[in-house]
Amino acid sequence: MKTSDFNYHLPDELIANYPLKKRSLSRLLVFKNDIDHIFFKDIIKYFQEGDLLVVNNTSVIPARIFGHKESGGFVEVMLERVMEDNKALVQIRSARSPKIGSFLNLESYKAKCIYRKDNFFILQFNEPPLDIFNKIGHIPLPPYIKRKDEEIDRNRYATVYEDKNLQESVAAPTAGLHFDDELLNSIKQIGVKISTINLSVGAGTFQPVKVENIKNHDIHEEYLEVSREVMTLVNQTKQAGKKVFAVGTTATRALETAFSHGDMNGYKGYTKLFIYPGYKFKVVDNLITNFHLPKSSLLMLVSAFIGYENMKYIYETAVKKKYRFLSYGDAMLLEKNEI
Repeated sequence: MKTSDFNYHLPDELIANYPLKKRSLSRLLVFKNDIDHIFFKDIIKYFQEGDLLVVNNTSVIPARIFGHKESGGFVEVMLERVMEDNKALVQIRSARSPKIGSFLNLESYKAKCIYRKDNFFILQFNEPPLDIFNKIGHIPLPPYIKRKDEEIDRNRYATVYEDKNLQESVAAPTAGLHFDDELLNSIKQIGVKISTINLSVGAGTFQPVKVENIKNHDIHEEYLEVSREVMTLVNQTKQAGKKVFAVGTTATRALETAFSHGDMNGYKGYTKLFIYPGYKFKVVDNLITNFHLPKSSLLMLVSAFIGYENMKYIYETAVKKKYRFLSYGDAMLLEKNEI
């Protein structure tokens, strides 16, 4: 298939720039055999006792820092991944790219540009980069949100179940933003098990697919951990004839990666799994996800999950019904329908 097959018209006014006042009052488009329109808080009626809900409990780093080059030119540094020996892999936005060997002045800190590969730089700091980003960094709102980060984002660009000890992501697992504690407790009370995986979301999640043949796309790499206990729970759920619900494309990617290795003792490592039409899902039965960018790998994953024509139909309906799109937008509950 071609990347152009996954294009659609997304009106600017449908891109959500702020979260709703209450998380679970987002709208939810449900697709089983046809489309239903409800509020997210009512998702509970689609669960049954014994089902399994899998969430990504990663926590977001304040990953954006502003500063200046030695020449005085403005720079914006976006963290991709912390590396060993006080190094960090970053993207840098400036009028002209900094030279290798030059220094960046980031408030009271300095960082040396020591290497460049494609759109990424490696910066050398004199102390742990994560400490520096936590002190002076800004919440890394996605590039399609055309405003500066505000105080509200520190709470709302994060899930209620995040593990702050797993501060490794530079983007939120946004399908989880719709859950509040009240809804999660209600889901548990009907006998649904809730398990956590961890996948460190990279900035590459926002990158559009630029090659025409999607099979030639070099997808972004992300680190994940799926425990032995979660894999056992998945198998028990399947054997009991119940359903596995994945919250977001990150949880989906993590589960499908872990089970593709055939080792039930758990999985820790990087994944470059690219899910597009033709992929056969091994684990996930139902996917909870937001509405994604045109030409994105995430849209291709959705298309693989429910079928290409169904994906087109759903997105046309969502635009017509004026759903709120992208990270702070509304959500979908999709039942697997591979075609």
